[in-house]
Order: sequence, then structure tokens, then C-alpha cells
Amino acid sequence: MRTHARTAQDTEDLGWRLARARPAADAALAVLYLSGELGAGKTTFARGFLRALGVAGAVPSPTYTLLELYPVGALTVAHVDLYRVRDAEELESLGLRDWARNGHVWLVEWPERGGTRLPPADLTLAFAAGAAGHDIEVDARSTLGESWLARLQGQPHGGG
Repeated sequence: MRTHARTAQDTEDLGWRLARARPAADAALAVLYLSGELGAGKTTFARGFLRALGVAGAVPSPTYTLLELYPVGALTVAHVDLYRVRDAEELESLGLRDWARNGHVWLVEWPERGGTRLPPADLTLAFAAGAAGHDIEVDARSTLGESWLARLQGQPHGGG
């Protein structure tokens, strides 16, 4: 699925819609890879995703902390930003394995820096900044991702 976000709100709305289309909280671990250059909309998307789940506080980019956890009811969202990671072995100190279980969703910015230390993605989102907004391509990479994407495409547009 491809979409064009003319504004940051459009990008947040996509995050909102994707969160609302997610599998049930007790579903298997769900992993979303968010790829794109700096300023392409990855954290803005994550903010919309988290807002849809009820996170009301600030949703900063975890560029320096690398990992922010957001418990929302029975679900926990791990927002991971690997921009500052230089070697995939650095991921061991984050304790990500502790969050690789049912009822968890991972939003991973800069997943290419995680190498084989990350679980495979269910959905990949590729963000590209342009003069008139951002182009976002969403691809399913698993059976879970296929059903999630189908649910997203069946929703009306608009966010929270």
C-alpha cells in the first residue's frame, strides 16, 4: 500500500489508523520496521500510533535512550530507535528479548542497523520525504502483517 502524507497530521493519522487496525493485544509479537532518512516521518507516525492506543504524554524520538516502553492496557509498545547504533551487538544491552512476546508491538526506527538481532518484520513502512510531503509505502512481510494490512485498507481514512 502506498500513501502520500502532505502534512505531519496526515502521517500521524496513518499511525492512528494502523494502530486501530492492529491484531488483538494477546496476539503474537508484532514487529513494524520504520525506514527512511532523518525527518521522513518515522517518529511522527509512531506518535500517531501511540496516541490511538491512549498514550497522552509526550512521545519523543528515543534517539538517545534507544528504547521507550509504553504500557497501554494489556499491550506494551516498544518504540526503538537504532539511529545511534553502530554495531548490532549493542542491542544485547537493551534487553529487547524481554519484550519479544505476546501482547507486544515493536516500532523499530532504523531497523537496518539491528542486523539479524531483530525479529523479522510483520510490516515494513518506508518513508521518503519530498518537497510536497512524505511518501509512505506499507508492505506486509508475514501472515500477521497481511491480515493487519487488509484490516487497515478496509478502514475509512482519518485519525483521532
